[in-house]
Amino acid sequence: MRLLSHLTGLHRTHATNRMLGLLLAFNAGAVNAGGFLLLARYTSHMTGFTSQVADSLVMGDMPLLLGALGAIVSFLAGAATAAIQINWGRQYRLRHLYALPLLLEAALMLPFGLMGAITLEWTTPFAVPLTVLLLSFIMGVQNAVASKVSGGKIRTTHMTGNFTDLGIEIGKALYWNRNRSEADRVRPNLQRVRLFGGLILAFVLGGMAGAAGFKYVGFICVLPLAALLLWLSLPAYLDDLRHNRALRDWTFGWLDRLRARRAKRSAPGSAEDGPPAEKL
Repeated sequence: MRLLSHLTGLHRTHATNRMLGLLLAFNAGAVNAGGFLLLARYTSHMTGFTSQVADSLVMGDMPLLLGALGAIVSFLAGAATAAIQINWGRQYRLRHLYALPLLLEAALMLPFGLMGAITLEWTTPFAVPLTVLLLSFIMGVQNAVASKVSGGKIRTTHMTGNFTDLGIEIGKALYWNRNRSEADRVRPNLQRVRLFGGLILAFVLGGMAGAAGFKYVGFICVLPLAALLLWLSLPAYLDDLRHNRALRDWTFGWLDRLRARRAKRSAPGSAEDGPPAEKL
């Protein structure tokens, strides 16, 4: 529990950010691989979808345009939802600031693992199956969490930035330091090398696991990924639920309102009872 508290807690260290980033990168790699096998598209690749918007406008391909816009809007909605949850948690002083969006991600992945085949048949206004929109939303949530956790330094759903930063450090390592003083020597930051190299490796391993899972098992292979997210978020959420009144009100407020409405309806003389009978 102490480890989970550090991974989702408000107070961050380089070690906790790195560990959370590696777990989320593995998850993103698996989801991306599954999305490609199912739909022949990477659902976190917003650069590709943005290019698809431009291509479809030139070619006049409306279904292609709608599909790209659907993925982009879903990704934006996921990122915005995560930001709202994190800012709400900061306002009401939750101990585990990032548990809520991770729990939401897990809650979306669980039914997808159990009933994912159904979403392939559900049509949407964006000319793509519901699967595309759901996976893009999930990736938006996750990318926003990683960005908020690390101040934008860790990316888990796309590797372009990680490869760029790793290449910068490799360039530093290869730089010719001849005739430079010790203080002016160009040196790679080994901490950054381990971080970006680890994120890329975790993404690749997750992609391999996801591709093998979807190929041989099907949608049910998503359940271990959802379980991973539940392991990260649920104990932290329950701990906050015990200690934070605002979270309890937010979680159970709908139940209290439902009970109050039912009590009002069952009270004597309520509107549902109709007008009183006339005396003879």
